[in-house]
Amino acid sequence: MISIRHEIFMEVAGKLSFSKASESLFISQPAISKHIKALETFYKTALFERSGNSISLTVGGIMLYNKLKEVKKIQNQFEFDISILKNQLNAKGQLKLGASTTVALYILPKILSSFHQKYPAVKISLLNRNTDTIVQALINQEIDIGIVEGKKKNSSILYKPFIQDEVVAVCSANSYIAKRKSIAVKDILNFPVVLREQGSGTLAALKYNLGKKGIKLSDLKVDVRLSGTEALKNFLREDACLGFLPRGSIIKELKDGDLVTIKIEDFEIVRDFFFIQRHGSENSDLNKLFMKICSDSV
Repeated sequence: MISIRHEIFMEVAGKLSFSKASESLFISQPAISKHIKALETFYKTALFERSGNSISLTVGGIMLYNKLKEVKKIQNQFEFDISILKNQLNAKGQLKLGASTTVALYILPKILSSFHQKYPAVKISLLNRNTDTIVQALINQEIDIGIVEGKKKNSSILYKPFIQDEVVAVCSANSYIAKRKSIAVKDILNFPVVLREQGSGTLAALKYNLGKKGIKLSDLKVDVRLSGTEALKNFLREDACLGFLPRGSIIKELKDGDLVTIKIEDFEIVRDFFFIQRHGSENSDLNKLFMKICSDSV
């Protein structure tokens, strides 16, 4: 097993902050400094460079951090493999997930609950961010599996299909737009629009499909940009703007009559969601197990 001192070093190196590592590990900063000093004495090299209130990894620190991440993966895999030899319920390990907003808020909670009931000893963490952030977190080895919309051109990432989802035009039931039974694509140019932030998979899907109709995002009357599906949804309930949201995120609002969908003639946005992993990590039994349970649940 990785020693406590190495675990502390990884936390400091990952956050590049003694104070943040202290908060997450519930260990005092003097104690953390003592452990880091002991490692530097053992390896006979400085692991961090101090500059005012900030720190950065030295060349030796980077080497140690990268090696420890490899060891950590092997340790987690072995811990899972050995734990299920006698009893599936005793399966242990760490499942570090990341998912774009739609999946994290409206698809994964039920799946994670089911997974947790079957494997209560597996520690689960979930990072909920937009697609670009999840991809970067995977590359930075902050997560082991991601679920995102669409594919990015990156040779270090392995994609596996998961589910499809529809993005629909939506507005408040009280908006003047709601009186229209259907609209043409070009009519979008006449309405005030609220959009998601850059890096959002929903925004990327809208941009791509509008582009096929010869319309750019810059052509729209964009009054507001909001970060996150929930923020955009709640804004639309109170405003007259037109927005675009995943259908799965507005089931309750449609049922309650707070929001309505607007049919756009000859225009639809269907997104593909993918599991993403770093090349080399796809053989993890824990990762395979989680992805199987996800696929079996939808």
